[in-house]
Formats: sequence, C-alpha cells, structure tokens
Amino acid sequence: MVFTQVRPLRREVVAAFEQSVTQLPEVVSVYTMAGSDDFLVHVTVPDIDHLHAFLLDQFTNRREIVGFRTSIIYQHLTNPVLDPLPTETEHL
Repeated sequence: MVFTQVRPLRREVVAAFEQSVTQLPEVVSVYTMAGSDDFLVHVTVPDIDHLHAFLLDQFTNRREIVGFRTSIIYQHLTNPVLDPLPTETEHL
C-alpha cells in the first residue's frame, strides 16, 4: 500500500494522477481518501526490491506527488459471510 499526497489539489491534477497510476501494471486499485493522505494506491510486487524500484521509477519523479509512504500487508483475512443487520422490530 502506498499512501500518497499530491499538490495542488485541483481537479485536473487529481484526474491526471488517477489516470496515469491506474495504467501501471503493478497497481491493483486506487482509493481517493480524505485526511492527511489523498490516495491509497494498492500495488502488487514480487518483493521489497521491486517495491523500491517501483517507487523510485514511478513516484519520485512525479512533480505533483509531494509525499508518499508505504505499508506492507503480511496477511489478509476476510469474513466471507456477514451477518445481516437486525431489523427495527428486532431492536424492540
């Protein structure tokens, strides 16, 4: 995961960033966020060396990217079936 900040936050800058990043083969998905980070870019790479190369090649040379940080996911667990929310009558 690459948490990314872009500037200036103008529509055309954001759209150009989204368009270019989604075309990269390493990018699985891009999330637009509120808060201190503007985007969360989900990437897949074979190892840390490839992640480092990806960041150097694709993020450090972009003028609109003013900051980024990475997080590594070690394990992903999901609950495939969610329990339905109780109805209003079940609350009473």
